[in-house]
Amino acid sequence: GCFMTAWQLRMPIEDGMKVVVRATPKLTAWGKFSLTIQSIRPSGEGSIKKSYELLKAKLDSEGLFSPDRKRTLPPLPAHIAVISSTQAAGYADFITIINERWGGLTIEVAHTQVQGDGAADQMIRALEYFNSQQSLPEVIVLIRGGGSADDLAAFNDETLVRAIAASRVPTVVGVGHEIDETLADFVADVRAATPSNAAQIIVPDKRELVQQARHAVR
Repeated sequence: GCFMTAWQLRMPIEDGMKVVVRATPKLTAWGKFSLTIQSIRPSGEGSIKKSYELLKAKLDSEGLFSPDRKRTLPPLPAHIAVISSTQAAGYADFITIINERWGGLTIEVAHTQVQGDGAADQMIRALEYFNSQQSLPEVIVLIRGGGSADDLAAFNDETLVRAIAASRVPTVVGVGHEIDETLADFVADVRAATPSNAAQIIVPDKRELVQQARHAVR
């Protein structure tokens, strides 16, 4: 026997799926064994894909992916919030490119896990923190590099996807490689193909602007 509250189920499951369960065992005095489940998630490419499709259809039917609800980004934000693992290569690429393209920005960083148990909850808390500031950032960007479907599973977490949709601040999500698609990508105001592409989207290239200005005054 297994016991679990409904809110702990962060991705849909169906009979026949392979899942990973984290639970506390319980053995009564009269010998009845049961499990109190802390988390359950699909595992394996087939089960992860099926769960992804079920949740995608559910959220799409609610209008969370509608282009009508997406906001445009400011043309040159001075205050950017970043949610990522600061130890990840994707984060380093983002910071390098955004500094090369435009300097003098205020960049606040929330260091979080970006995969595994607890990653989605950490990113949700970071979103809530940035959305509760008195001086709001102009853009919130969530980034991580590539990985397997299992590695990127946190970005398909229903609670995280809803938190991105509820953000008061426009959001950019740059996760994985160009071919990777997560539900966080679909719900964000702007999807970036990669962390590097996120930097390119958020700020213009000052060198190109200088060249354009020089050409205009000739």
